[in-house]
Amino acid sequence: MAGNANSGRKQEKPFRDALRLELAAAEKNERGLRLIARKLIEAAEEGKMDAVKEIADRTDGKVAQAIIGGDDDDNPISVIQRIERHIVRANSTDPNG
Repeated sequence: MAGNANSGRKQEKPFRDALRLELAAAEKNERGLRLIARKLIEAAEEGKMDAVKEIADRTDGKVAQAIIGGDDDDNPISVIQRIERHIVRANSTDPNG
């Protein structure tokens, strides 16, 4: 059977689940995501480049990554060109020539 054996099951992500629980609890205390976003903006205003990059990635999207390898010989995309010659006989009644 081809494909991912785990494709039908939900992948366990315990850290993500813990974060969601804590964020939900923080929202009840009027903190949560807005406080985190405010702290991120403050860090960016202080010149912390990781915060600036995070805000840019979240608002403009991440920069597309190149798919090629280390050099031009390691290009995963190759173009194959082929020239075919077909001889057609105008007087022939046979459709195959």
